[in-house]
Amino acid sequence: MSGALLLQSLILGVLLGGLYALLAAGLTLYFGIMRVVMIAHSAFLILAAYLAWWFNRETGIDPLVSLVVTVPLFFVTGVVMQRLLVSRLKPLTLTMMSVLLTFAVALIIEGALGFFFSGTQRRIPLPYASASLEVFGAQVPVVKLIAFGLAAVALALLFVLLKYTKFGQALRATIQHPEAARLVGINTDRVAGYGFGLGLATAAIGGTALSLDATIYPSLHWHWIGPLMAIIVVGGLGSIPGAAIAALVLGVAQSLLQLPLGPTWAQTIFYVALFATLMFRPQGFFGGRLAQRF
Repeated sequence: MSGALLLQSLILGVLLGGLYALLAAGLTLYFGIMRVVMIAHSAFLILAAYLAWWFNRETGIDPLVSLVVTVPLFFVTGVVMQRLLVSRLKPLTLTMMSVLLTFAVALIIEGALGFFFSGTQRRIPLPYASASLEVFGAQVPVVKLIAFGLAAVALALLFVLLKYTKFGQALRATIQHPEAARLVGINTDRVAGYGFGLGLATAAIGGTALSLDATIYPSLHWHWIGPLMAIIVVGGLGSIPGAAIAALVLGVAQSLLQLPLGPTWAQTIFYVALFATLMFRPQGFFGGRLAQRF
């Protein structure tokens, strides 16, 4: 194995981990706010990718511009979904029933994509699709750099929102202790709706980033939901920083394992990490204060 190939795998692993981190942050928000296991998150991810592809096909404009529409659209969809569907579930069985509910939503999205766009695989013909940058002999695709940059900007904005705004303080209070948050005057139901919308908005950004360098088809979301669930468990349920660290570590590990094992077997690292976490540290390796309560 050459040094350039190893460096390239490391760089690609970090870039992939950045995208994983963005998508895992959305899943962590759902669970942290309402203890909801959002199986449909990856389906919304593929829906956003299809919308970016359709936007590019109809207008000829770069798919990144579609974020102007898809991010607010997904945010509103998340708020409506939380208020009309998730909030109606009984608290005692919320986590279990949310799996069934969001599984049904995922199937509906998959069926709708197949109905409107057929099962044909799609790919956006970008003018810079084959462009790459050389870094110490390693070839790094430009599209992966753009996707990572998009994820990094989104995560930075999410951090600023949660850390330095009144809404972010209310959201973090709702995540940490909803009863105490209500006692100090926070409308936790409204905050939960906005938080759910925020999580779904990350799927819009992540799906658009994915569409730059992936062949998409309606059932692709099943390929993503397993690794993303593994990331939030390893990182610690309810911990966004933990999910981000786990995403980067597992993204790099997957990229390095592709050299000796190939892409199919390399993805098993997520499930090995998941089983190891459940056996030795169920609260997660990088956080998980909320997980210790369940």
